[in-house]
Amino acid sequence: MAVADHPPGRTRPVPHTLRFATIGAGRIGSNHATIVARHIPGVALAAVCDPVPGAAEHLAAELGAAQAATDVGEVLGRKDIDGVLITAPARAHTELVVAAAEAGKHIFVEKPMAVTLADADRAVAAAAQAGVVLQVGFNRRFAPGFAAARALIDDRRIGTPQLLRSLTRDPGPFTADPARIPQWTIFLETLIHDFDTLCWLNPGAEPVSVHATADALVRPDAKDRGHLDTAVVTIRFDNGAIATAEASFCALYGYDVRAEVFGSEGMVTAGDGRATDMTFYSAQGVHVDTARRDTDLLRAAYVGELTSFADAVRHNNPAAVTGHDARRALSVALAAIRSVETDRPVTITEVTA
Repeated sequence: MAVADHPPGRTRPVPHTLRFATIGAGRIGSNHATIVARHIPGVALAAVCDPVPGAAEHLAAELGAAQAATDVGEVLGRKDIDGVLITAPARAHTELVVAAAEAGKHIFVEKPMAVTLADADRAVAAAAQAGVVLQVGFNRRFAPGFAAARALIDDRRIGTPQLLRSLTRDPGPFTADPARIPQWTIFLETLIHDFDTLCWLNPGAEPVSVHATADALVRPDAKDRGHLDTAVVTIRFDNGAIATAEASFCALYGYDVRAEVFGSEGMVTAGDGRATDMTFYSAQGVHVDTARRDTDLLRAAYVGELTSFADAVRHNNPAAVTGHDARRALSVALAAIRSVETDRPVTITEVTA
């Protein structure tokens, strides 16, 4: 059973200027730190922490953060730090959430919040016990097109959702070493976005069963080592809606994120692979610019989610994306994994019991 994660109170008064620290100075950590330092009024980047020698120092110097550390305890021990952005590798998220909560810090954690339901519950419980905000990084909710789609659904403009679709295609060419990609990454770290999006775009409904298929179509030579880079997942909801999520690690035309909800009275779509709304027509055909990084295509969404986190901390509001939301998406991912392992549909209760 999930634990309630609405913070009952505040651990201490919030100053006018919030002071955040980033735990993790990799690609996403650098993106989040830059947004905090340069694009959110009333928020300062006070510290950067990363265990890799030199990583925190480099990012802190670039963004003007006063502290660079390799030991997370040095950051969490500072009384003047109001919140932390956890952008470390996924399997470290739960321990960092618990440590930050016990230190009284408000928490923004990248998806997935945890990779087991027991750890998800532990993270949620720690934040609730400490009375701190816990927000999870499902950024698509803050993309303007996705937010507009949800507003139409809330207004019943498309009637009752019946068919839903969400997809994530990472830009190619695929150059990563499959041996360095943790097993089940396609479900736990890629499609986890789509699982949250589908649940969010079908408000009031809960997923009840999952059927998944996955393969190594981009790097078939790595399949015997457990590598999966292509997947399709079908989800049934308790309101009768049927949803499909798909992912690929290699779209040569660029980063592609889209969603569609078909209802009893209409349809709404969101997302696009276009970097801008410019279209070029020439003798060679029709051409559009595409994005090569999620931090470009979804830039407004990243700024929006971190602004929302700062607002929740400042005004003692519940997080816009809660630990319960993260737990629900994780339950779908775990059911998808079991479905691939057993080659059959899997009910959500099988993984949550």
